[in-house]
Amino acid sequence: MVLVAAVRDYINRMLQDISGMKVLILDSSTVSSVSVVYSQSELLKKEVFLVELVDSIAMSKESMSHLKAVYFLRPTSENIQHMRRQLAKPRFGEYHLFFSNILKDTQLHMLADSDEHEVVQQLQEFYADFVALDAYHFTLNMAANHMYMLPAVVDPSGLQQFCDRIVDGISAVFLALKRRPIIRYSRTSDIAKRIAHEASKLMYQQESGLFDFRRTEVSPLLLIIDRRDDPVTALLNQWTYQAMVHELIGIQDNKVNLKNVGKLPKDQQEVVLSSEQDAFFKANMYENFGDIGMNIKKMVDDFQQVAKSNQNIQTIEDMAKFVDNYPEYRKMQGNVSKHVTLVTEMSKIVEERKLMLVSQTEQELACNGGQGAAFEAVTNLLNNDNISDVDRLRLVMLYALRYEKESPVQLMQLFNKLASRSPKYKPGLVQFLLKQAGVDKRTGDLYGNRDLLNIARNMARGLKGVENVYTQHQPLLFQTMENITRGRLRDVDYPYVGNHFQQARPQEVVIFVVGGTTYEESRSVALQNSTNSGIRFILGGSSLLNSKRFLKDLEEAQRIARISTNML
Repeated sequence: MVLVAAVRDYINRMLQDISGMKVLILDSSTVSSVSVVYSQSELLKKEVFLVELVDSIAMSKESMSHLKAVYFLRPTSENIQHMRRQLAKPRFGEYHLFFSNILKDTQLHMLADSDEHEVVQQLQEFYADFVALDAYHFTLNMAANHMYMLPAVVDPSGLQQFCDRIVDGISAVFLALKRRPIIRYSRTSDIAKRIAHEASKLMYQQESGLFDFRRTEVSPLLLIIDRRDDPVTALLNQWTYQAMVHELIGIQDNKVNLKNVGKLPKDQQEVVLSSEQDAFFKANMYENFGDIGMNIKKMVDDFQQVAKSNQNIQTIEDMAKFVDNYPEYRKMQGNVSKHVTLVTEMSKIVEERKLMLVSQTEQELACNGGQGAAFEAVTNLLNNDNISDVDRLRLVMLYALRYEKESPVQLMQLFNKLASRSPKYKPGLVQFLLKQAGVDKRTGDLYGNRDLLNIARNMARGLKGVENVYTQHQPLLFQTMENITRGRLRDVDYPYVGNHFQQARPQEVVIFVVGGTTYEESRSVALQNSTNSGIRFILGGSSLLNSKRFLKDLEEAQRIARISTNML
């Protein structure tokens, strides 16, 4: 509950001491931070009768002096300007200002100067400058997520904004947790190094007083890594519930848009998938697709029993009982139809795109050696007319990442085959991926074939067999967490920033992935935390990826890199 609880606590503190009717005014970032942890009905209970975006409030001139305005905004120069204009001509009776991160002194002076009508009742910093998707998983929802793949010379100011936003997000997480970490980063990543140094400067120099919390026995660890160390996880099809919904349909701020799925009633066109609000989802979010089907059938059977008992209304007492239980009954009905709709839609996509066939080869490419068999399997799938263009592209990418050094001739054959079968994808995109995330660029042992211990582990796994061929892949993050737990994360691969070193094993670790996280990785973190190893892991990233988003970022970075090369 750690991240979700921290943000909920901030929102409770914002709303509980302000009596009477309120309007809550958010920006495009804080609306995500609030919506994932607080429902509309909960806001209503706190007498919030209106939720508005700060830019749309600016358009309206109507006076609402009977309402108290609660603003919760990021401290950006744009938001400060919005506030100055709105304080110059106040529309609300009172203004309560909350900012999601550290305000600069100059911004404070500007706001104070603008409050000529003395309507501002309070101004506070509440550090919820991140989106708490789950108890141990946060994202920053960054739109320009492709920036991490570009060299600094291409767009220096764009890259600075990208780094600033990440440093802001990471520092807010640690301020919310009331901790100051020791910082390490992935050696081969320039951007991870830059962010690590800038975060250290903020926490130990510029705002050292703010981060000077009561010392814990052992400082927590902040590890900043690069998505390009493990591009495989971001390219794979997924077969556990939460990850699969995001891969095949898409989840945004714990909501799934189903407008394009058949003829659904209006109240089911957008559904919430949150482990906080849905007990069935909480119990099944990490289960594999086969088990989900069985568990949903059981849920449908249970619901039918309840429905049947509700039909048996004989007396006034029965009727009163039914009316009392009706909200719960409606909620149960909505939940059943939501999960049935999701699983039905995903089954349809799996069948249409022949994903079981595709995924078997993907998992072989990600987990097992055998270059000859892999080449044959990928070639067969490229020739198969039922396989979609994007699935062909992903297969060639996964093959290229695994065998770039071992079989350059066969790789060229696959490039040519991809170009002829799926002409919309130029082979250049696969080559751009290798340039970004090829074997020479990566920190860590992605395929478990460099380190003797990993080779032994892979052999043991091969002998034991895997319970499910579709979920045998484990992200590189799993291995990284294991290395931290055993005190084996090598300094040479993950150097420390400054002269702050870890004396003993940390009890809290925040791993931040520049370039974005996946739900497969957040599942790994949740499972690791459930082993009670004595370390609590939290995962964060610049955005939340599925293969579609990862490829979109790759294409955008390639497009900009091409333009800048032509200009130079």
